Parts: sequence; C-alpha cells; structure tokens
Amino acid sequence: MLSRTADNLYWLARYVERAEFVARTIEVAQRMASLPTSYGGSSNEWESALATTGCADSFHKHYREATERTVTEFLAFSPENPSSIVSCLETARANARAVRTALTIEMWEAVNDVWLELKKLNRRKLDRDEVTRFLNKVKEASLLFDGSASRTMLRRDSYWFERLGHYIERADNTARILDVKYHLLLPDQSHVGGALDYYQWTSVLRAVSAVTSFHWVYNQSVKPWLVADFLILNEQMPRSLASCYENITRYLDMLAQQYGRQGSAQRHARAMRARLQNARMETIFGTGLHEFITGFLADNHRLGSEVTEQYLV
Repeated sequence: MLSRTADNLYWLARYVERAEFVARTIEVAQRMASLPTSYGGSSNEWESALATTGCADSFHKHYREATERTVTEFLAFSPENPSSIVSCLETARANARAVRTALTIEMWEAVNDVWLELKKLNRRKLDRDEVTRFLNKVKEASLLFDGSASRTMLRRDSYWFERLGHYIERADNTARILDVKYHLLLPDQSHVGGALDYYQWTSVLRAVSAVTSFHWVYNQSVKPWLVADFLILNEQMPRSLASCYENITRYLDMLAQQYGRQGSAQRHARAMRARLQNARMETIFGTGLHEFITGFLADNHRLGSEVTEQYLV
C-alpha cells in the first residue's frame, strides 16, 4: 500500500473519532451547565470543555469569555479551530475522497452524508435544540462509520491502518476527559464526594457512553477511583486505555506480519500495553492520576509519531 493511502485512512479514522468526541464534550458541558446551583455554586464546565478538547489557548485568542454560545460556536462550527466538528468533518471527507476506492460504499456515505447535512445548516440561527440534533447526527455518523468499517472492510492493511488511527485517537480522548475532570472541573470550594462531584464523575461516564456498563461491572455508586479504574485498566470497557492498547498492539502486529518486519511502533505499543496490564489503581492514585495521564498522553503522542515515521511518510 502507498504510504499516502495509509496516511489518509489513518487520519480519516482519527478525525471521525475526534468529531464524535467533541460532540460528546459539548453535550456533557450542556448537561452540567443545566444543574441547579445548589449542587455546587459556581462552576466552570465551559472552560473545562475547552480544556478537554485542548482548545483553550486558541479559543481565548478569538473570544473573551467562555459561555455556552461562544464555546459551542468555537468547538462545533469555527473554521479557525482545526479541532472543531466542522473542521474535523471537512478534513475527514477530504481524506475519504482521496482514498475513495479503498473505502466501502457504506463508509463513504457515512462521512459524506453528515458533511452534506452540515452544509445545509444555517449556523447563525441555530437554537439549543437544533445544536443538540446536530450533535446527535455527528455521533450517529461516527457510529455508522465505525460499524461500517467493522462489518464491510476486508481484513488487510487498509483496515488495520484505519483501526489504528481510530484507537490512538480514542485513547487520547479518554485520557483527556479523565485528566480535565480530576484537575479542572470541580470548583475549589466543592467537597470531594459531594453532590457536584458525583454528577461530574457521572458526566465523565456519560461522555463515553459508559454509565450503564459501569454499574454492571461495579454494582455500586459512582466513585472517582472506580471511574478511573474503569476507563484506564478495564479491558472490558471499549473506550478504556487498556482496551485501546489491546487493539493498537493487535493491529500493529498484523501490519508487521503483513510487511514482514517490526519496528519501534510495535515495541512501543507493546511496552505501553504491558504497563497498563501491570498497573494498579492504588499505585496510580498514590503517585498521582494527573502525572500518570500526562505521561500516557506523551507516550500516546510518541506512538503516533512512530507510526507516521514507520509507515506514513
């Protein structure tokens, strides 16, 4: 396969996954902003939405205050934001067009249809209900694209590069959600374990569609260390870091078998998976959840660079 084709497939999957992540982040911020003030007084859910997506610095270059209107505009529709939903979908569609013959009809239609819906929107007249419908459409398109890839693509290098981009992006997104909640979302005057803390940790689970599955696994109320355990170490949870690296390692090994050689990407992915398998939640919280996630994000970014150097250039 041409490295250019592999690169387009890899980034197509990453941008589709990122668009869904941003949509989920906006929805969680809307839900948290709607909570009664009795649950915790002042809150900063719109700033946390910017921090979660890594867009805080670029946002404040264009807007003075983080409100529902300004943050939604910037994260969903702004062409000035390369990680906005609009930018992600346009880049994803451009990548899909470049490798149209490598995609199945269903995958192309999932990306193209949501892009056409986006073009029909009058963004200046969108109220909150219309924004919610648009966010749901983005999530549905991502699920359709993901399901179509799993159901219709041949199991060969094109599929493995697409899946690789999907899981590297998903691991980054899950880690960012956890880190922002732990350090930024809870106001200083709120008590850990209080009502606001409970609803915010529940919002983290909602952001990854994991409220029901969390209760299936733990059968008890939401607690920070249990949520962290679920989203970091539990391989049953498809968005957990451990599950992502189980898949990343598998697809990199398949590529190594296909091309007859391994490289730094395979070695690095296996080392990260081993660390996750051997980690314990008590140790992670003892040494610092923020420090653990910061290290993970750096290692995940390094893996992306190694995949690029090894296969995509």
